Amino acid sequence: MNEIDVYPKPIQQYGALCFRNTPKGPQVLLITTRETRRWMIPKGWPISGLKPRKVAEREAWEEAGVIGRAKRKPFGEFLYDKLMQDGSGARQVVAVFLVEVRRSRKRFPEMAERDSVWLTPIEAARRVEEPDLERLLLKFGRMFGRAGRLP
Repeated sequence: MNEIDVYPKPIQQYGALCFRNTPKGPQVLLITTRETRRWMIPKGWPISGLKPRKVAEREAWEEAGVIGRAKRKPFGEFLYDKLMQDGSGARQVVAVFLVEVRRSRKRFPEMAERDSVWLTPIEAARRVEEPDLERLLLKFGRMFGRAGRLP
């Protein structure tokens, strides 16, 4: 059986590449997934009635406790394979929106279920396991370096 048989069509999700500026340069936010505890960005399923960028903002709040505004257009996307609750596999495609963090809260919906950490884009790229997400984090770091400011 080939990959196409296992994953016929990717399932859409929306993610938030949350960032902030510090005196030492940009930082991005990673959180742990609930089941496998892998490092990831906040992401989730489409929500009826919400634009994709608004879904990214909501996921950033629910999963990481950060509040910010997502850029209108996706920054990029990445693919990953997810083991579903019924034991089947599903390929996910995540459209990633840049979210500039304006505030963070100590209390938020999934605070007891996840860990989070702020890292440089290069450090974050080293921690994630998805190659496409790693590339997006490095791309973000390069963009900041050229512009001298956040995108």
